Amino acid sequence: MSKALVLVGHGSARNPNTRLPVCANVQEIKRRGLYDEVRCGLLKEEPHVSITLDKLVSEDVTVVPMFISDGYYSKVVIPREMKVSGALSNVNGRQVRYTRAVGSHPLFADLVLSRAREAGWTSGDALVVLGHGTPKNPESATNVYLQTDRIRRQIPGEECLTLFIDEPPDVLEVWERTSAKRIVMVPLFIADGWHVTETVPEDLGLVDGQKEHRGRRLQMTSACGTDPGLTDVILSLAEEAETQ
Repeated sequence: MSKALVLVGHGSARNPNTRLPVCANVQEIKRRGLYDEVRCGLLKEEPHVSITLDKLVSEDVTVVPMFISDGYYSKVVIPREMKVSGALSNVNGRQVRYTRAVGSHPLFADLVLSRAREAGWTSGDALVVLGHGTPKNPESATNVYLQTDRIRRQIPGEECLTLFIDEPPDVLEVWERTSAKRIVMVPLFIADGWHVTETVPEDLGLVDGQKEHRGRRLQMTSACGTDPGLTDVILSLAEEAETQ
């Protein structure tokens, strides 16, 4: 039986960068030759997620949501659009496995540390994990805190905290909530989209991702979902689903 892997992303008509990690990982997984078909589906762009399964020949399909948290999009919108229910569904004669959101995997913490170290983070620097957050869905913040806790266990004794864009503690409080002379902030986002490239840099007054303030320096990295290690996280999720 032929096998397919489908990566589902948000997409955006506002910022084309949003789809880039999804497309890059589709191409990398194709290159590795692990599946007969590898495709993407997007919620806000073409190819739309609602028709993705119809384009496949394979009868055995694994779907991985390219989202940070198991929230509204991954639990409600994508299953509705793809007509899947739960971890294993039969959709028009196809066996469809549906994994949890990629950002919920424990290995995602490693991507945050990879981004931080690439930006020069070292012992004694503050590490800020930036989440989106939303008062509409507490699950969004829960996963960000969980990943921050995983990071703390890898760098015990270091200054490591969580800030958000749309709920407290607010990213604008970064200077007050940290004490280190140098701060490295890693966006816990899949892509370098609108918030990472526009709203946060503008709100914080960053120039080329950096700012100095009273003898201290803040540097924001690219989104952790742009790290090449994301491919292994995706494949780990898919493998877990396929062996259950």
